[in-house]
Amino acid sequence: MALNMTLTMPRSLKLFAAALLLATASLHAQDWAKARLDASPRHHEYVPLKHGDRTVQAFVVYPEVKTKAPAIILIHEIFGLSDWAKEMADELAGQGFIVIAPDLLTGFGPNGGGSSAFASQDDVVKAVSGLDPAVVNADLDAAADYGKQLPAGSGKIASVGFCWGGGKSFAFAAHRTKDLSAAFVFYGPGPADVSTITAPVYGFYAGNDARIGATVPATTAAMKAAGKTYDPITYDGAGHGFMRAGEDPANTVPGNKTAREQGFERLVKLLHEMKGAPMTSSGSEGRKKGTKAVASILCHDGSAAPVSGSM
Repeated sequence: MALNMTLTMPRSLKLFAAALLLATASLHAQDWAKARLDASPRHHEYVPLKHGDRTVQAFVVYPEVKTKAPAIILIHEIFGLSDWAKEMADELAGQGFIVIAPDLLTGFGPNGGGSSAFASQDDVVKAVSGLDPAVVNADLDAAADYGKQLPAGSGKIASVGFCWGGGKSFAFAAHRTKDLSAAFVFYGPGPADVSTITAPVYGFYAGNDARIGATVPATTAAMKAAGKTYDPITYDGAGHGFMRAGEDPANTVPGNKTAREQGFERLVKLLHEMKGAPMTSSGSEGRKKGTKAVASILCHDGSAAPVSGSM
C-alpha cells in the first residue's frame, strides 16, 4: 500500500518566502553594474558637501588625464544613487570628466541614511518623489560649487540627469543661470518656466515613452519663444530608462541597446564640444538652436518598476 503524503507550506510562510525572494532579486538586480564599477581603474571617493545646516554625500570619480577637466553633476534616477548611477558616473569619467553624483536622499533615509538605507526600492521611489525641489537645487548647487573649485577641475560645470534626474537637470538649468555650461536631459520633463535658462539644453527621449514624449512639443515651443537653445532627439524603439536598460545584460529590447549606444556617443561628443568652447559667465556656448533629429532607439516607463529594465 502506497502512502501519499503531501507537505503543505503555511500561507504566512509562503508570503514571507515570496517577499524574501523579491527583496533578494531587487538587491542583486544591478550586480552587473557593481561588478563593472568594482573593476574600474579610476579613483572613486565619497565627499560630504556642506551647505547651510545640511550635508549631502556625493560619489566622485576622477578621470585619468593630464589636463584639468570639466565637472559633471550627475543627477540620479528616481531609484536614488544606485549602483547603476555610480557606474554611469564612472563611465563618464572614463571619457575625461570629473563626475560628481550627489545622493539627494542623504539624511532622508532610515536612521538619517541615504539611498542605501531604505528597505525596498518602493521606499526609495516614494522618498525621491517627495523631495523638496528647493532642497534638490541647493544640493546641486553645493555639488557644482565643489566641482568648480577642485584643483583638477577646469572651472566648467554641466548637469546630466536621468529619468527623475532628467527633469531636475532641466530645472537646474533654470535655477543655475550664472555659470552652467550645458544641461543634458535624459527622458525628463521641462520646467514650467524656462525664461531664466542661459545654458543650452540637450534632450534625449525615447520613442516608446508617451508620458514624457508628450511634453516635448510644448517644451520645444516654450524654449523657442523664450529664445533659448534646446536640442531634443527622440530615439524610436527605445523605452524610458534606456541608458540603464540598454546596458543591462537582462535587456530584451534591441531599441534600448541601440538608444543607449547612440545616446552615450552623442552625450560624450557634446561634452567634449563644451570642454573646448570658451568659458562665458552665462554658459551659453552650445550647439545651434532649433536642431532636431530622430534616431532609432528605446526607453522605459516612468512608474515604479523594477530596477532591471525600468527607468
